[in-house]
Amino acid sequence: MSFYDQLETRSPEARDRDLAAELPRAVARAQSAPGLAALLSGVDAPSVTGRAALARLPVLRKSELSAAQKAAPPFGGFTTRPAADFENIFQSPGPIYEPGRRDGDWWRLGRFLHAAGIGPGDILQNCFGYHLTPAGMMFESAARAVGAATLPAGTGQTELQVRAGVDIGTTAYAGTPDYLKIILDKAEELGERMRFSCAVVSGGALFPSLRQGYAERGIACTQCYATADLGLIAYESPALDGMIVDERVIVEIVRPGTGDPVPEGEVGEVLVTTLNPDYPLVRFATGDLSAVLPGTSPCGRTNMRIKGWMGRADQTTKIKGMFVRPEQVAALVARHAEITRARVVADRAGDMDVMTVLLETGAQDAARYEGTVLDTLKLRGRIELVAPGSLPNDGKVIEDRRSYD
Repeated sequence: MSFYDQLETRSPEARDRDLAAELPRAVARAQSAPGLAALLSGVDAPSVTGRAALARLPVLRKSELSAAQKAAPPFGGFTTRPAADFENIFQSPGPIYEPGRRDGDWWRLGRFLHAAGIGPGDILQNCFGYHLTPAGMMFESAARAVGAATLPAGTGQTELQVRAGVDIGTTAYAGTPDYLKIILDKAEELGERMRFSCAVVSGGALFPSLRQGYAERGIACTQCYATADLGLIAYESPALDGMIVDERVIVEIVRPGTGDPVPEGEVGEVLVTTLNPDYPLVRFATGDLSAVLPGTSPCGRTNMRIKGWMGRADQTTKIKGMFVRPEQVAALVARHAEITRARVVADRAGDMDVMTVLLETGAQDAARYEGTVLDTLKLRGRIELVAPGSLPNDGKVIEDRRSYD
């Protein structure tokens, strides 16, 4: 098995040493960007040499990025170079604007394509969009990085996709997981055969039945976790044993609504710090849930692994006309040392909203928490004390059980 570079097989000690050298520089670069300077005001960059120090820095949320971009378009002062110094400017729904560069593999997805077995001699049929959003360019950049040619197919026009793929002899597919099936089915309908031997997918759910269906057609399908803001975050190897974190980002899993890291294996929100010098986001909250897997991949890559996408962390819910947010639940837990976790459950009794607050604690008197619940959640509700460790490990701090059928 070949590796993309020597970073993938570093020992934990070597990775920690490299992090101790790189992280202070990344924080200092972030402080040079006007939008991030305010967020990181007072932070001593040279002292941020590891994960523990990083965990003490504030969290950057997409809502803050969006507000900053409205005040100082297009990037809100979060880049270290002016907008005109980037080769591309993209727009994602929101709208949120993202920069892009063509120097090297700026989004770092070449590592993912290499792990999938794509390289010289391959022709990648790139079915990610090229219009406004960056996904098409992200995978084209990756193909260049591994020496593969690209058919910039974009989205839609399935019959033309089949015709071009057959004529050119494309050997690999990039796009959403479900669109590959549409192309393959259309090829069968037209009496044609695509030559794909592997597929790299993202931007949607890769269901086990879908992956198995591709395998039965001779196509090895692997997925990655990437965003327009951060580039590659994590990716599957052929071992299919979770997602391996990219070597140029630092991933933390934290309790939703906070910046506090959770124990290994517990589901929480994904925060990412990128070492990209042009767009040095620090502790950027993705809004996605995941969990750290124990050990390392049998494929030989040694970096942290995560389970992949496990839902959304922003569980804000309106109860009795009031919004309840994850950070309020976190504040409730923080007020009492004996509470380890909490979950707010919204339900209905007839035509009325009801709220139950489940608290993991060894305490016996629910009444002692009534004032804190009212103070932090701004609502009264039934309080139920449950044993530590009994709440589901699914990352939820707010659960909406209401049905309006």
